[in-house]
Amino acid sequence: MVVLPPEDRVKLPRRLDWRRVPQGAAGLCASIAVILLFFSGALEAGSERRVVAYCAQDQVYAEPILREFEKRTGIKVLPLYDNEAVKTVGLANRLLAERSHPVCDVFWGNEEMRTRQLAAQNVFRSTNGWAAFGYRSRRLVINTNALSLRSAPRSFRQLTNQVWQGKLALAYPQFGTTATHFHVLRQIWGEVAWQNWCRSLAANKPLLLDGNSEVVKAVARGDAQIGLTDSDDIADGQREGLPVAALPMTAETLLIPNTVAVIRGAPDADSAQRLFDYLQSPAVLQILVRAQALEDGSPAAAPTLHPDWIAVLRDVDLTTRELSQIFLR
Repeated sequence: MVVLPPEDRVKLPRRLDWRRVPQGAAGLCASIAVILLFFSGALEAGSERRVVAYCAQDQVYAEPILREFEKRTGIKVLPLYDNEAVKTVGLANRLLAERSHPVCDVFWGNEEMRTRQLAAQNVFRSTNGWAAFGYRSRRLVINTNALSLRSAPRSFRQLTNQVWQGKLALAYPQFGTTATHFHVLRQIWGEVAWQNWCRSLAANKPLLLDGNSEVVKAVARGDAQIGLTDSDDIADGQREGLPVAALPMTAETLLIPNTVAVIRGAPDADSAQRLFDYLQSPAVLQILVRAQALEDGSPAAAPTLHPDWIAVLRDVDLTTRELSQIFLR
C-alpha cells in the first residue's frame, strides 16, 4: 500500500471528551454540534486534492514533470517509482494485486507490453483507458575505444557469432524493455528460430546485468565491447562522457513508447483524468525529448519491428518460462 507521509495525513484529535458534552435535549443538540464540528474540521484538513501515480518512467525525468503538474493544478501527486532490476514488472504485479481495492489513480509506463497486459486484464477503465506517447528505442551500444562502427555487428543474429563470445552485455531478459524486445522477436521470427537464437546467445556467455543503465556502464568500462540496451541509457552515458555510441536503427529495432493509463475504479477519477491529459501534452513530450528520455514524438523513418501484440500477449507466459530456462538468473 502507499503510505502517506505524516504531513499528508488528516490530523484528528485523539478522542472526544464525552464528559464535557451536556445532558438532556439541549445537551443532545449540543452533542450533535460537537460531532459536526469535529468531522467538519477533519474534512477541511483532508480537502487537498491528491492523485496517486505508479511511475515506471525514471524518477530523474518524471519528478520535475509531476512537480510542475502540482504547481499548475494544485493537485498533489503521490508517486511510487519502480526498481531498476525488475522495472515495470513490479508495478504491474502490484496493480494486478490491487484490482479489487485500487490504491493507484494513474499508471505512467515506460514500455508497451506490460501496459497492454494490464489492459487485457481490465486493470484500466473501460473507455479511453490508456494511451501511448513519444518513443525511445532498443539499440546496440558499443565501446568506441574497443570497436569501430564499421567492425560492429549489424544485426542481433550476428551476436551469436563466436567472435562476440564473452563480449556482449544485456539486462536479464525476463524483465523490462529487454523482456519486451525478446517477446516481440519470438513473435516476428517464429518459435524455432527464436529458441535457437536464444540458446546460441546464452552459449556465447553474455554478461547478464540488473538493468539497461548497467549495460551501458559495463560496455564503457570495457567489461563488454557491445551491449543491448535502451537509447535513453546510451544518451545518459554520453552526457557523462563515457566512450559509448549507439548503432543505427535496423529492422530488428523495437520502438518503446511511454504509456499513461487511468486505473479502473481510481480513487480520484477527476484528478486522474487531469494527470492523464497532462502527461500526453506537447509540453511534456518536449521536456522528455530534450532530456533524451524519449527520442521523438513521431514515428521513426527507419524500418523497425511491428509487433502483432495479440500474438505476443497470447504467448507471454510461455515465452517468459522459456527465457527463465535459457537465461538462468
